[in-house]
Amino acid sequence: MLTTMAILSMSMINQVSTDHLKATLTELTHYPTRNTSSPGLTKAAEWVASEFRKIPGLQVEIMEYAVKAGRRVPADKTVVQVIAVLPGETDRRVLVGGHLDTINLGGDPLTSNAPGINDDGSGVALTLEGARVLAQKKWHNTLVFVAFSGEEQGLFGSAALAARAKAEKWNLEAVLSNDTVGSSRAGDVKDNRRVRLYSEELPPLKRGEVGVEHNSRELARFIEWNSRGKLGGFTPWLVFRKDRFQRGGDHTPFNNVGFTAVRFVEAIEWLEHQHTEKDTIDWIDFNYLSNVTKMNILTMEALGDAGEAPTAVAYDPKQAHDTSIHWKAKAGVKYVVYWRETNSPTWQGSVNVGEVDKAVVKGKNKDDHIFAVGAEGGIPVSAG
Repeated sequence: MLTTMAILSMSMINQVSTDHLKATLTELTHYPTRNTSSPGLTKAAEWVASEFRKIPGLQVEIMEYAVKAGRRVPADKTVVQVIAVLPGETDRRVLVGGHLDTINLGGDPLTSNAPGINDDGSGVALTLEGARVLAQKKWHNTLVFVAFSGEEQGLFGSAALAARAKAEKWNLEAVLSNDTVGSSRAGDVKDNRRVRLYSEELPPLKRGEVGVEHNSRELARFIEWNSRGKLGGFTPWLVFRKDRFQRGGDHTPFNNVGFTAVRFVEAIEWLEHQHTEKDTIDWIDFNYLSNVTKMNILTMEALGDAGEAPTAVAYDPKQAHDTSIHWKAKAGVKYVVYWRETNSPTWQGSVNVGEVDKAVVKGKNKDDHIFAVGAEGGIPVSAG
């Protein structure tokens, strides 16, 4: 039997419209370039902001920030990006976004045709559609939707927002960055069943330290667990690496200042199309983009209604065939205990334990398994 939350999730993801996704990308084709230093970026940002404003309940801001002349930036400039906030009952925030700016590396950056429909109009379309669907109800936590700029010049927009979030002490629990998520093929090679999901590597260790995985890794595992069996066989492909080899995305500046952030990117990138005039709407697979959008919405739904995460999650050190685990609980929050074998990258089982601060998992020992505890719908916290 489906839980109330599962029924709600299914009904909301079923509202994702390929027509809406197509309409957004069709509009973005009207801006031949959205280079961060071009007038096209500002005009496109104003249009995106106007679309957000059509959605009841959203608080929309065109954020300005300064960039300095340098690589891919011809002169000092103040540029814009769009932020839309759906206030919840708490100040705990969950953010989803894609970058609006584009670039053509084969010509003049300000005038060469750079449609950027997949990289990253697809992420912007996903973000707009996610806002339209999710704004239909009041969430426990606050949801944030962002159309970044400055990504192609060096992650300037996401760095500016991450710094602002840090300075303003945002209670930001998760960042879902979607960059190049609209195509299922490159030439004759096709994969329409998976989307890559990158999560931060282990932090550098000092002598004598024990390695503890970055929180972003647990967010990635939670996305896989939470979407399992809900998207008709479409799944995240967990890649335990910060990003693709020698490349970057808008999740990284958030990781760098201590937030939990991950990146979605299509399973097969058509590299010959990226950063050229060939990145057009003709190559978008709208069913694929719809599935990535649904995966993001499933995640936002769960995190949007989750209680606070537990703290001080720890094992009972006594040797046993069962595992006793305890944590510092928050009043009124129901918890879930997860487990996986040490060689499994994903969670293999869980049990809902309710409003408690300890539990015993029968038949699973801490010698051969890894355990975590999370609020229902929240990111699990590994036991230490």
